[in-house]
Amino acid sequence: MATRYLRPILGILLFFQSAIIVTGGGVRLTGSGLGCPTWPECTPGSYRPVAGQAEGHFHSWIEFGNRLLTFALILSAIVAIIAVLKSKRKDLRLLVVFQLLGILGQGVLGGITVLTKLNPIPVAGHFLLSIILMAAGITLYYQHDKKFTKISNIKPFARIHLLFATAVIVLGTMVTGTGPNAGDWQAPRFHFKIQKIAWLHADVVIIFLLISIAYYFLGNISHETKRLIRILGLLSVAQGAIGFIQYYQGVPALLVGIHLLGSTLVWIAAWRIWLSATRTSTPISIG
Repeated sequence: MATRYLRPILGILLFFQSAIIVTGGGVRLTGSGLGCPTWPECTPGSYRPVAGQAEGHFHSWIEFGNRLLTFALILSAIVAIIAVLKSKRKDLRLLVVFQLLGILGQGVLGGITVLTKLNPIPVAGHFLLSIILMAAGITLYYQHDKKFTKISNIKPFARIHLLFATAVIVLGTMVTGTGPNAGDWQAPRFHFKIQKIAWLHADVVIIFLLISIAYYFLGNISHETKRLIRILGLLSVAQGAIGFIQYYQGVPALLVGIHLLGSTLVWIAAWRIWLSATRTSTPISIG
């Protein structure tokens, strides 16, 4: 009986993992990164915003809302752990416990981000840890009704494809850490030339697309993997178009937010391709 509820429970967990990324981007793009200037309190002596905070009440509530979402994420992870234990799915236990530990680690990393006044290194680390947790969440969700078995001889194309997908994400955080959307006007930035790091990011995206095309036609892969690559291709082209537009428009906040959402969707697609190409699955009956 417990297994029946794994899909919605793990789906909610994955939703909150995605939502924390998007709302975290909203905090940055509205300049609310230091809306709560201390951690774990929002302001000295209070865990919630108070009237007259230096960063402004609006920014304080934006940042506070993102912090509250973390508690919803923690709760969903605890419920997921209970559901997995009740289902007696031993193959899911390590992944679901990692979700909770990673979320708690995110809280600590978020505190470091605030206490270092939005230094771009912990900010980037905050995002990259979310991406790792999302990968684990995707695996949990798509494994809820099946048993995954790793393929012993993983093809080089699969490894190269995931490597460049990761490189695109990492370089994207470097572009963001160099550009103007810092989350607060006084936040430190990476000392790269924005034109150079942006074009390096774009070049790696183009290489990633070419690898995806080669993978599709030369990879000797399943129909399911090909279907997922087609989805990834459409998302990547749209993402690339948004990236070029935002670059030439001076990175307006709205387009940056859409680009962040797009990067989340591209990563989900890339990780699903990795799972499809490196694991076989055996259906499990759900009681």
